[in-house]
Amino acid sequence: MQTPRLTHIALHVEDIDACVQFYRQFCGMAIIHQRQHGPKKIIWMAEPSREADFIFVLMNGGQNLVLADNDYRHFGFALDSHAAVDDIAQRARQAGSLVWEPRQEPFPVGYYCGLRDPNGNYVEFSYGQPLGPGADDFSKLTPPKEA
Repeated sequence: MQTPRLTHIALHVEDIDACVQFYRQFCGMAIIHQRQHGPKKIIWMAEPSREADFIFVLMNGGQNLVLADNDYRHFGFALDSHAAVDDIAQRARQAGSLVWEPRQEPFPVGYYCGLRDPNGNYVEFSYGQPLGPGADDFSKLTPPKEA
């Protein structure tokens, strides 16, 4: 049996245009497909060169989320330096969307900050996690024991 592979996340958002602008501005994503059926608008966004790997699907007609400050569910994006995390945090601070100030945590978390997108989703920007630039030794991760 083939192992499933994550290909997309679909977000049902209230203000699709504001979300498109956020993911362009802070995540560098671009629209790769869009369509409209009556009032229903659907937009696919991807990081450059990852269009065939992983996408965000934005759909209008949703409701904004209200997440507690201590709710850490989020989308994670890797950056190439501490300075890049600080830059995103500064831009987000000016835009009023910074929710987690930059901080350093032990491996495997690294250096990160968090933003709130226009729909209320949290978005993390990190440096030094095992899945991105500046990664520490990935072999330090301990897989869970089989039950």
